[in-house]
Amino acid sequence: MPHFAFPTPLGDITLFEDNEALISIDWGHAAGASATPLLIEAHRQIEAYFDGRLRDFDLPLAPMGTQFQRRLWAELQRIPYGHTASYGDIAHRLDSGPRAVGGACGRNPLPIVIPCHRVLAAGKKLGGYSGMDGLDTKIFLLRLEGAL
Repeated sequence: MPHFAFPTPLGDITLFEDNEALISIDWGHAAGASATPLLIEAHRQIEAYFDGRLRDFDLPLAPMGTQFQRRLWAELQRIPYGHTASYGDIAHRLDSGPRAVGGACGRNPLPIVIPCHRVLAAGKKLGGYSGMDGLDTKIFLLRLEGAL
């Protein structure tokens, strides 16, 4: 499976592609890179995001998950750069519960690009984050976007 690893301000990440769509961003470095035009473009966009030059990703995505997870991940992509939404607000929009939203956020295979870091608990509390260094990573991303 084509993949490409590179350093970010949060540490190394590895991008994975299947059928000309980005399917996964993993925290850490996977050896044996096989960069494709899509992976090179995804790398360029992620670097631009970290440099503060990109607010909206324009990449073909194909995250694998349940129907509910895919609906949730599409909803997360509607949260604008620099803004947040609560688990409860998103649950209401999806006719679900906050715990289900939190669980699906924790299974997001495309962190950063599908911005689960923009989802907060009630009262603007941080909630959780399953990526890299947990809440430290979430705080970094929210500060980068000016949401904190």
